[in-house]
Amino acid sequence: MKPELGLSRQPPRTRDTLDLAPRFTEHDAVRLNRMFRGTSTQEMLEAVIRDGLAGDLAVVSSFGAESAVLLHLIASVDPTVPVLFLDTGKHFPETLAYRDELVARLGLNLVVLTPDAEELAKRDETGLRWSYDPDGCCEIRKVRPLGKALVNFDASFTGRKAFQAATRANLPRFEVDTSDAQGRLKINPLIDWDAGQIEGYFIQHDLPRHPLIAQGYPSIGCSPCTSQVAPGEDPRSGRWKGWDKTECGIHKPGEEPFL
Repeated sequence: MKPELGLSRQPPRTRDTLDLAPRFTEHDAVRLNRMFRGTSTQEMLEAVIRDGLAGDLAVVSSFGAESAVLLHLIASVDPTVPVLFLDTGKHFPETLAYRDELVARLGLNLVVLTPDAEELAKRDETGLRWSYDPDGCCEIRKVRPLGKALVNFDASFTGRKAFQAATRANLPRFEVDTSDAQGRLKINPLIDWDAGQIEGYFIQHDLPRHPLIAQGYPSIGCSPCTSQVAPGEDPRSGRWKGWDKTECGIHKPGEEPFL
């Protein structure tokens, strides 16, 4: 059918669509791991943060035994990077005091995340869920609040290190966060650091120590699920002792690396 005279034909309208594709893919993680192979942690952090290679960034920190190292490294590049802290309501008082000390010392951009009050009232009214369902407790107090917060970011830094546990032995520097379909990156800047390097960094930069380390807590989480560790034991063996559980749910044990 011919168009009427005097009317010009307009191109068909395209529907407005939302881009629901993941931010990053496994291919991106592989590329980044290859790009920074052999590069120092400091150089990698400077490139990722200053050049925006991973988009909007945040640090997820428990302010545990070794957290000061990663926080100092990132703050030395850009202290405005948000530091997400999950205030579960179950932390040791020493951890909260240590958090405040590091925030003041390093000038950190702290963002405190808390569990949903209504969900706590419904699913953990007594506050004792940790004693019979530690996975459910972590889900309410850690996984869900962090998941909501990370929607606003393209990548997050973690403080995981290969020597901490067998479940972390083969993790790469860059991996895709599998907690949802958003395709965020998880970046593990210290994954190849050993205990000696961590200790050396503390000494070199005169960083304060978590006060519970001296009491036999090399890995520190919520107080009900953290116990002391004997010399020579796996540093994380004091977490969820007596349970078949090695991670809180934020990180999945045995995640396959993209190398």
